[in-house]
Amino acid sequence: MRLNDLGTVRTRIERPDPDDVARLSSFGVATIHEAMGRVGLLRPYIRPAYPGARLCGPAVTVLLQPGDNWMLHVAAEQVREGDVLVAGCTTESEDGFFGELLATSLASRGCAGLVIDGGVRDVADLERMAFPVFSRAVNARGTVKATLGAVNVPVVVANALVTPGDVVVADVDGVVVVPRHLVGAVADASRRREDNEESKRRQFREGVLGLDLYGMREPLATAGLEYVED
Repeated sequence: MRLNDLGTVRTRIERPDPDDVARLSSFGVATIHEAMGRVGLLRPYIRPAYPGARLCGPAVTVLLQPGDNWMLHVAAEQVREGDVLVAGCTTESEDGFFGELLATSLASRGCAGLVIDGGVRDVADLERMAFPVFSRAVNARGTVKATLGAVNVPVVVANALVTPGDVVVADVDGVVVVPRHLVGAVADASRRREDNEESKRRQFREGVLGLDLYGMREPLATAGLEYVED
């Protein structure tokens, strides 16, 4: 009787409609997060390994053991075109789990990038390859291949639960997770939010103040704000 998922590789996962993923990919993390009701963000310590990195795709999840990248190699076999590898760890670890060689392997399978609650290295090579990586740390410290984790099981990454097939979007503002069954609805909500913001943007360009656009004057006065001319 298994007491946990260690040693498990699930080879079949449900992925969202590729058209919905493509629509979602046109929006930034901040827009998606707001459109979902301000949920889904990973902790902000997960940062792009190099400037300009951006990714969007269904998650193939990995549960790692500290200082051990064995399961990243196992997970590479499960990646399909457009997938994002999303790796958590059984406990905090900033070792360099991932570098140029693994990126080369994943890129050959069409992987759209990596999000990892751990360290990565070979950053200059990753940037040269334009392989998007978002990580907890950049760390040259190497890892071993000795202890089983799991692939395609729910994982917690930077305080966010990621289920295989959820869509992960990452850019300079952070990383957000969209549940698989909500991808189309969130893309629609993000479109509406973008259209609304463009209307506001036009008004701001014309000199309208947020005080008036958002109807702030009355509640400010009720709260006791006073204008004083000396």
